[in-house]
Amino acid sequence: MTTRPDITAIDLSGTWRLATLSGEHAAAMAVPGDVHSALLAAGIIADPYAGRNELDARWVAEADWAMERTFLVQPEMLEAAWYLDIGSIDTVASVYVNGVLVQDTDNCFRRYRPDVTEALKAGENTIRVVIHSAIAAGAARQAEQPFFVPWHEGNSPIANGNMLRKPQCHFGWDWNLAIAPLGIYAPIVLRKLEIARIEHVTTRQFHHADGSVDLYVTASFHAEEPGILPVHFTLDEERVRLDIGVNAGETVLTHLFHVEAPQLWWPAGHGAQAVSQVTVETPTERVTRTVGFRQVELLTDRDEAGSRFALRVNGREIFCRGANWIPADALFSRVTKAGVRDLLQSAVDANMNMIRVWGGGFYEPDWFYDLCDEMGLMVWQDFMFACNLYPSTSDFLDNVTAEVDYQVRRLSSHPSIALWCGDNELVGALTWFDVSRKDRDRYLVSYDRLNRTIELAMRKAAPGAIWWPSSPASGYLDFGDAWHADGSGDMHYWSVWHENKPFEDYRTVRPRFCSEFGFQSYTSMPVIRRFAAEKDMNIASPVMEWHQKNAGGNERIAATMFRAFRFPKDFPSFVYLSQVQQGLAIRTAVEYWRSLKPHCMGTLYWQLNDTWPVASWSSLDHGGGWKAMHYMVRRFFQPVAVAAIPSQDGRRIAISMVNDTAAPVEVSFTSRLVSLSGEARDFRKAVATCGPDRAETLLVIDAADLPDDMLLFWTFEASNGLRGEGHHAPVPYKALELEPSGLTLASAPRPDGAFDVTVSARSLALHVMVEANLAGRWSDNAFDLLANEERRLVFTPSHPPAEGEMPAFHALDLQSCQSGSAG
Repeated sequence: MTTRPDITAIDLSGTWRLATLSGEHAAAMAVPGDVHSALLAAGIIADPYAGRNELDARWVAEADWAMERTFLVQPEMLEAAWYLDIGSIDTVASVYVNGVLVQDTDNCFRRYRPDVTEALKAGENTIRVVIHSAIAAGAARQAEQPFFVPWHEGNSPIANGNMLRKPQCHFGWDWNLAIAPLGIYAPIVLRKLEIARIEHVTTRQFHHADGSVDLYVTASFHAEEPGILPVHFTLDEERVRLDIGVNAGETVLTHLFHVEAPQLWWPAGHGAQAVSQVTVETPTERVTRTVGFRQVELLTDRDEAGSRFALRVNGREIFCRGANWIPADALFSRVTKAGVRDLLQSAVDANMNMIRVWGGGFYEPDWFYDLCDEMGLMVWQDFMFACNLYPSTSDFLDNVTAEVDYQVRRLSSHPSIALWCGDNELVGALTWFDVSRKDRDRYLVSYDRLNRTIELAMRKAAPGAIWWPSSPASGYLDFGDAWHADGSGDMHYWSVWHENKPFEDYRTVRPRFCSEFGFQSYTSMPVIRRFAAEKDMNIASPVMEWHQKNAGGNERIAATMFRAFRFPKDFPSFVYLSQVQQGLAIRTAVEYWRSLKPHCMGTLYWQLNDTWPVASWSSLDHGGGWKAMHYMVRRFFQPVAVAAIPSQDGRRIAISMVNDTAAPVEVSFTSRLVSLSGEARDFRKAVATCGPDRAETLLVIDAADLPDDMLLFWTFEASNGLRGEGHHAPVPYKALELEPSGLTLASAPRPDGAFDVTVSARSLALHVMVEANLAGRWSDNAFDLLANEERRLVFTPSHPPAEGEMPAFHALDLQSCQSGSAG
C-alpha cells in the first residue's frame, strides 16, 4: 500500500479560461499573463504594435474581465489551513474560490495572501479572478477625491491612471502605446499553512575595520495560532537550525552570520561580482535571497558649487555610466528572461555600470535583480510614481505604505540596488498643471505627505538603505527647479530635446549627476518593417506618425538634422541619419560631463530600451538590436576615454582624458589632419599620465590650426591596454564637400555560425553603418574609414539562418545618404 505524499502547495499557473463578465470574447489565457496577449492569440484582436491597431485594442481596457480555472483538492487536505499566495494582479480585482469572495485587490505592486480554508471543498474547486476596468476604476476614484488630482495628459491619453497603483506607462507615455493592459503577472499558488509561513526575509550588513562582516538575516513569520517551528538559516555552506516558538500573528527572528574575510561585490569594471545565497527554510517552504558583501554611500557634502552627488562603493568613488530602464515590453506576456538578459548584457557590453529602474513602470521580478547582481549593474531604484500628481488620502497612503514595505523587503538584499528614489519628476509636475500652479501650497503639501509616507515605509523596511527623495532633486526638502539648477543633487537636462537647443548647449551646464537627458531617433529599418508596409515608409505617413508618441518629435528630429546635415536622399537614409545624430547628441553631453569629473559623477541617458517599436530616445531597438548610438556608447563610456571638447568661444579644443580605473594610466595620443577625400597627414602627438579616478586635459589645440576643409582624427592607447579613436569636424557636416566613399563589402561564413564582413572605402567614409537583413549583433559599427582603409567585422545572427541562406549586407555612410550624392 502506497501513501499519498503530503501536499503543501498547488501552483495554479497554466491555462485559464478568459471572457468578459457577459461571457463574450472567450479565449484561453496563460497565467501568469496578460489579457491582450490572450486575445491576440485567439484572433480576437489584431497585433496592437502593427500599423495603427492600438486604437482598435483600447476597448479591452474598458471591459471587466473574468478568468478562471479548476483544481483538485484531496479530502485529507481539508484537515489543514490553506491560503492563496497572489503575487501580482493588475489591478482592481476580486478573487473568488467556489463563488466565495476571498480577496479584493487594488495594487499591482502588492502581494496578497488571503485565507481560503473555509472556501475549499473536496474534489473539483474553481478559482475565478474578476479584473475590473482600470478606466472605470480610475474615473470613479478621481470623483471621490477631496480635490482634483491632475495627470499628464500629454503622456497619458487614457485618463486617471494616477488614481491606481499600476504601471503609469500603461495609460500611454511619450514612447509607449496606450491600451491599459491588465492581467495576472505572477503565479497564484494555493499553500498549506503548517504552523507558520515565511512572510519576509531581509538582510543587513555591518562592516568592520578588520574586513570582517556581520550579516544579520531577519525572517518574519505569520501564524494563526501558537506553535513550535523548526527553522534553518543558511549562508552558502553554513547551515543552522533553530526551533522557535511562534505566536498568533507575526513573529520575527534574526540570526547573525559572522564572515571573517568575505569577497566583496563590485560594480562592473571595478572588481568581481561575488555573491552569496541566504536561505530561510521551514518544513513547507524556503525563501532565498542573493546578497553581496559591499558598502554603498551617497556623498552629498557641500562644496563651492553647491553639494556633491556621488556614490562610494567599498571606499571608492564610482563614476556611474548608464541609462534608464523602462519595462522590457508593453505587454507582460512578451517579456522573457532571455530577452531581458540580452538587454542588460548589452548595457554591460557598452561599458555601463548602472541602470535606473524608472518610476513609471514596474518593480522588476527578483530574477531581474539577480541578473544585475551577476553583471555588476548598480540599480537606481525609483518607487513607482511618475510625472503625475497623486492622492494623499489616508486609504491611498495606506495602500502605498503596504506596497513600499513589501517591495523593499523583497528586494533590498540585492547588492545591485544602490539607492531608492521616491519618484520621477513629481516636484516638477507641480508646475505643469493649472490647478497646482494656482494653488501650489495645497498640492505641495499633498505631495510631501506622499513622499514622506514612502520615505518612512522604506526606512522601516530597510534601515540603512540610501534614500533620495525624488529625481531630479537638488537635495532633501528642496522643491526647486532641478531641470536647470546644476550645482547640487541629480539633474534631468532636457533643454536640447524639448527646447530644441543645439547639442553644444550640453556644455553650458555642469551637473553633479545627470540622471536623465536624451535625444530621439527612429527605430531601425528591420524593426520598422515589422509594423509598417512599404507605402508607409515616409516620416509623415500616418503609421510612422502613430509610432511617434512625443508631440513635435518628428519635427525636432528633422529640424536638428538640417542644422548639421544635408537632406537625406530617401527614407532609409533619414532613419540612418537620425540614429547618427542621436549618438552625436548623447556623446556631446557625456564626453563633456565626464571631463568635469569629480565635479560630475554620473551620466544616465534616457533611455536604454523600448517597450514596442517606436521612435524614441532608446539606444536599443525593441527586440534588443543595437542602434548606431549604442555602438558609440560603448566607445564614449570606456573606462579610459579621450574626447575633443571645444571651448565656449570656439577658439580652443581641449583633448580631455578620463580615467575611471583605480590606477594611473599613461595615454599615448596621435592625431592627423584628414582631407575630404580621406588623405591623412600627421598633426599632433602627446603622451600624458591620467591619475586614478580623474579627468585631466591631455593637450589644447588652437582651433585656428584646423583648416575648414579638413577633419581632426585621432587614436589613443592607454598603458592598461584600452584604446580608441575619434574625429572632430571644425564645421557642420553639411558644409563638407565629401567625395563618394566607394564603400564595398565582402562577406564569408564562419564555422561558429557567424559571418566575417570586411568593409573597404575608396575615399573618406564617416559614420559607417553596416546593416543586415537578419537580426544580430556586430562586433563594431558606426565607425569611420579613411581612403583605402578597411575594417573587419563579425556579424552574429540572433537566430541561425536557414540552411544555405546567406544574410544580405549593405553599408551606409554620411556622404552616400545625402540627397544628390553620387557613387
